[in-house]
Amino acid sequence: MRIIRSRSELATQRAQWRTEGQRIGVVPTMGSLHSGHLALVDALDGKATRRIVSVFVNPIQFNNLADFEHYPRGLEADAAVLEGTGKVDVLYAPDETEMYPPGFATRITVAGPDAMLCGAERPGHFDGVATVVSKLLLQTGADVAAFGEKDYQQLCLIRRLVCDLDLPVSIVPVPTVREADGLALSSRNRRLNAAQRQQATHLPAALRACIADIKAGRPVADSLQTCRDRLTGSGFNVHYLELRTGDTLEQTATPQPDARLFVAASLGDIRLIDNMPLHQA
Repeated sequence: MRIIRSRSELATQRAQWRTEGQRIGVVPTMGSLHSGHLALVDALDGKATRRIVSVFVNPIQFNNLADFEHYPRGLEADAAVLEGTGKVDVLYAPDETEMYPPGFATRITVAGPDAMLCGAERPGHFDGVATVVSKLLLQTGADVAAFGEKDYQQLCLIRRLVCDLDLPVSIVPVPTVREADGLALSSRNRRLNAAQRQQATHLPAALRACIADIKAGRPVADSLQTCRDRLTGSGFNVHYLELRTGDTLEQTATPQPDARLFVAASLGDIRLIDNMPLHQA
């Protein structure tokens, strides 16, 4: 596995692969890798002959400087994890100047998905996501890219972006990977202390209970309020808890077949997000 830090070196590697007829698969990440990221790498099996994993903590998607500064980092450890898979050809790890050279002045906005859920609370966040993902897809020349359903709103936004800009890349959605106790894997989980980590298990448990209530015929509004109360009683500050369609992300008060339950809630200053489909396949 090669570690590449510059756009020019990446372009050379990409051109070589193109002359060889290789198919390039990409997994964009912000590092602090875990099993959820490795599931994205595995999702490219049979879909790509060369794989690139990018590691870049993107400053323009953070609207909280402290959150950016505290985001876990560890490139050496990430490289070891990727090397251990035996599947990754390139770890692309540009620095901020490489990604956003002096004079950089462009932002990409995907209207709709950017203004709800996490977007409503974090102005500019999804502009930053759309911009960096566009750059990474173009820099790598990706034929296929894998994104997790854990960040389902982001997945929907990227699908819209790729469609609207006619980017020649297929987006592969990958189901959320969870710990044995149900907590969705996230790099932010590493910031939880022991007590908070125990509290965090109430998040997926409350979502499962809410879904069971809705499927049993209880009104959606009542089920959501009970879920919110459970989370608040477990020590969470609930930012949002909503039932939305799985395609357009429109709010719904009825248990439609593709509906998903979305939540963002904090323990202290650590913000956790999760989502679950109302009807499992």
